[in-house]
Amino acid sequence: MSIEDDLARIAEQQKALVFASFGLDEAWRLGTLLRDWSAERGHAVAIEVKLSTMPAFYAALPGSVPDNENWLRRKRNLVLRMFQPSYGVGRKLELQGATLEGKFGLPFSDYAAHGGGFPITVAGAGVIGAVTVSGLPQREDHNFVVEALSRLTGVDHGGISLD
Repeated sequence: MSIEDDLARIAEQQKALVFASFGLDEAWRLGTLLRDWSAERGHAVAIEVKLSTMPAFYAALPGSVPDNENWLRRKRNLVLRMFQPSYGVGRKLELQGATLEGKFGLPFSDYAAHGGGFPITVAGAGVIGAVTVSGLPQREDHNFVVEALSRLTGVDHGGISLD
């Protein structure tokens, strides 16, 4: 897919992957789903679900490394700053030939425009948190999160996934 195609599809994903409500129980279900799938698929990842600034779920699977937590933090910071998926922001910057630091003054040490961070959106409330995965190639991190959000929101994943 071209960058433009990716951006259009990511916009569709963000519009479709909206919860009617979302609290700590849903955060646990989302995190547990990602953790279970990671174990089944042999993904060496770290997973985080945060509601605003409150940690709601964290897991690190065998093979993940301490630096995965730093990537989670940086991707989450971007999602909660921009209210957009981290991969989408990265693709937009790539298209523009820009960087987070150059365009927005956001330091690389605190923000990452790499796949794996996705806003948790509630109908009528907007973005209330973020789900983040780190450890796979960035497009796979993004697709993995979208797959889990699709499952929990009842959206057909095949219709919105990135090819």
